Amino acid sequence: MKLIRHLSPAGPACAALRPDGSAHAVEGDLLGAWHVTDRVVVPGKRLAPLAPAAIICIGLNYAKHAAEGGKPPPERPLWFMKLPGTVQHPGDAIRLPQIQASTRVDYEAELAIVLGREARNVPREHAFDYILGYTCANDVSARDWQRDWGGGQWNHAKSFDTFCPLGPVLVTKDEVPNPNALRIRSILNGATMQDSNTADMIFGVPALIEFLTADKTLPAGTLILTGTPEGVGFARQPPVWLRPGDTIAVEIEGIGTLSNPVTA
Repeated sequence: MKLIRHLSPAGPACAALRPDGSAHAVEGDLLGAWHVTDRVVVPGKRLAPLAPAAIICIGLNYAKHAAEGGKPPPERPLWFMKLPGTVQHPGDAIRLPQIQASTRVDYEAELAIVLGREARNVPREHAFDYILGYTCANDVSARDWQRDWGGGQWNHAKSFDTFCPLGPVLVTKDEVPNPNALRIRSILNGATMQDSNTADMIFGVPALIEFLTADKTLPAGTLILTGTPEGVGFARQPPVWLRPGDTIAVEIEGIGTLSNPVTA
């Protein structure tokens, strides 16, 4: 099932998209009890499919991406976090930072996991029991802050406002039998930059959930960005950076296309 979050006259609301293009209202809490009604709605402005309780990101999780950055594959998942203010809606602008200005802002197409229930000490064989679904994410990154200034400030480089576009839908786990067998791409101004498959992940979805929940409680609504494939801007010759007027899209098989303009 493909779920959207949109701005209704009464405020943010969820709806389920039907194959015929219609949208049916969802009642209840996606992180608790919910159901799809027979009531057809006309969606308002499309919102990010959730307001995450936490945003956890995995670095260097695609073998070819680690290689293009000159890094060996990590022995264990390498993770960091983004602030809640990074979330941006489909179609809304990625704003380049001005006060702590960066001239090296990069794109990263990522498959994002949404946890539907609180998770702690989850063995990988039960990982899918805790997943609500998946969405597209763009882990926008200020590479000068991450790689050049301040000694590797990953959290800072990736936590500027609007640096985590999400959407356009949340696809429930039943529609994605194997999240590690999906084509994933990024497209900048119509040109394909990344074109890979989630099969290239070093640590697959179950392994990530097992590692991240070991002796740690992840609340329902936690968003896990699972890493990006090769083809990012900093590794290109010459490098490619996001500029005002650009449009960057993330496309994942079975989920859809998340597109955002870039502004100063």
